[in-house]
Formats: sequence, C-alpha cells, structure tokens
Amino acid sequence: MKHGGFTFIELMITVAIVALLASVALPLNELTVQRGKEQDLRRSLRDLRVALDAYKQASDEGRIVKNVGDSGYPKRLEDLVAGVEDQKNPAKAKIYFLRRMPRDPFASDENLKPAETWGKRAYASPPDSPAEGEDVFDVYTLAPGIGLNGRPYREW
Repeated sequence: MKHGGFTFIELMITVAIVALLASVALPLNELTVQRGKEQDLRRSLRDLRVALDAYKQASDEGRIVKNVGDSGYPKRLEDLVAGVEDQKNPAKAKIYFLRRMPRDPFASDENLKPAETWGKRAYASPPDSPAEGEDVFDVYTLAPGIGLNGRPYREW
C-alpha cells in the first residue's frame, strides 16, 4: 500500500529510525545539561572562594575592622558584594570582593536569594562535618548526587 510515495513498510522503518535516534539524543542532551551545570558550579565555587580569601587577606592587612576573636572571614556571604569600608583609605571607600553573588546552578528553589543557595562552613567547624557559625570560611553546594567525575557534589 502506497502512502504519499512511500510504502507502508518504508514509512514504518523511517519512523523506527527517527524513534531510535531520538532515544539516543535524549540521554546525550541530559549529559550536556549536567556538564554545563557542573562547569557553572566549578566557576561559582572558585569565584566565591577567591573572594573569601581576598576578604581574609584584607582583614589580615588591617583594611577591614576585625574584633578580637574574629577569624577575619566575612560574617555573611552578602558582605562580599555589599562591600566593606577600607580602614586604610582616608575617604573610607568601600572594598568590593564580588560584583554579584553567584547562584548555585543546582539549586531548584527559585525563591531563594543567591547567597541562600549555598551551604556555608564556619572557620571553627571541622572539615569533615561543615556547619554554619560566626563567619563564612568556605562554601559548598547543597545539591545531592555525584558529578561526572565520580565525586559527590558536596565535596567539590
């Protein structure tokens, strides 16, 4: 039986080939999306950690007010974007460590502010059991799962 120039069998073979190609393309697309999110996660973690280290260095240099007993790390992630007064600048100009707060690319709740999407580790918390505290010493993703490199996201 002919249908628009094709036999029924030719049409069915064409449909089967398209379905097979679609079933192969879907996992490849998911892999591409995951790889993109992982690249964004690496970049965001690096940017945040560089900013935290720069804040600590400025604190150690006396450019940021530091009370006795403080670690020298910011009290909140938002301080990296809001800036702090430079104590060595006569005009008390602000020092900024980030232009904007990156969002965890794996965070699913769009209602959270970017700083709320990250897990925070205080200077006083142990490395194997990060916990929030008086300051922000490090950040990590709250996303469950394992990356394409075989390591859990929380350990990145």
